[in-house]
Amino acid sequence: MRTPGRDFLMGACLGLLAIIAPASAQEDPSKYPSRAIHIIVGFAAGGGNDIIARVFGQKLSESLGQPVIVENKPGGGAIVATEYVAKSAPDGYTLLMSASGISINPAVYARLPYDAVNDFVAVSELASFPLIMVVNASSPIKSVAELVTYAKANPDKMNYASSSASFQLVTELFKQKTGAPMQVIPYKSANESVLAVISGQVTTTIADAGPVLSQVKAGTVRALAVAAPKRMEDLPDVPTLKEAGADVDAVLWSGIFVPKATPPAIVKKLEGELMRIAKLPDVIARLKPLGIDTVGNSSNEFAKILAADLARWGAVAKASNIKIEQ
Repeated sequence: MRTPGRDFLMGACLGLLAIIAPASAQEDPSKYPSRAIHIIVGFAAGGGNDIIARVFGQKLSESLGQPVIVENKPGGGAIVATEYVAKSAPDGYTLLMSASGISINPAVYARLPYDAVNDFVAVSELASFPLIMVVNASSPIKSVAELVTYAKANPDKMNYASSSASFQLVTELFKQKTGAPMQVIPYKSANESVLAVISGQVTTTIADAGPVLSQVKAGTVRALAVAAPKRMEDLPDVPTLKEAGADVDAVLWSGIFVPKATPPAIVKKLEGELMRIAKLPDVIARLKPLGIDTVGNSSNEFAKILAADLARWGAVAKASNIKIEQ
């Protein structure tokens, strides 16, 4: 027969076990990893971030001796994937492969289910993406200066394609620096944005090199400038936006984040491995043709880049009055 005293004792024991269990089950960071690691990508398979995750994931698996599984969770400008990792166990087994969107989304979304700084540790920036401004190859516009002149003379005709908040804010920064009026036309992907330029649906777009380079080389679009600190090796004759008279330098990036309470020893181990992998010749050779430059910086360096971008894009969005309701 059950008694109140016995029930109280059993409840107390179960409560004590509930408190002790997580601590006793927590893995010794020195033994990490002892099972599969999951890299969560907020975009569909086949895109730039997915490719980077798989290239680095394979090398990470080889060096750590455990499977590294890439999971694609596209949706909401990578918000779905970012929230998923923010709420995952901080044990080093769920990593976020994030693009610059993690620093841009807070600038344009009224509400987010995570905090880019307080919910994550920036582990390492893996790669950067120089952006390219293009127009249709048959367009009479042959330079950035001519684009700005045309936009000011034809404000009702001037538009640009954008497939994400990242590309939109870079273009809005261009508008702020040059005074060129342009109306945004949204598309689902950077590839669609480039095709919109080719078909004549829009005047211009700024997109990453992946979907742009092949079209430039095929002669279907004309590259006006590169939004990067220096010219691209693949497009040596194309000036940077600064060289072309627009004070815009907006390289986007991709990197690894983990939940905030992840043990420092695990963060340090991942940081060291990712920095090493970024310097491997075969990794560089695999990503370079896609217009992707490997980086591999430290956690501290990456955190500073995140903080600077949060401030920068917040100011751009505010000046352009861009806000998206969730």
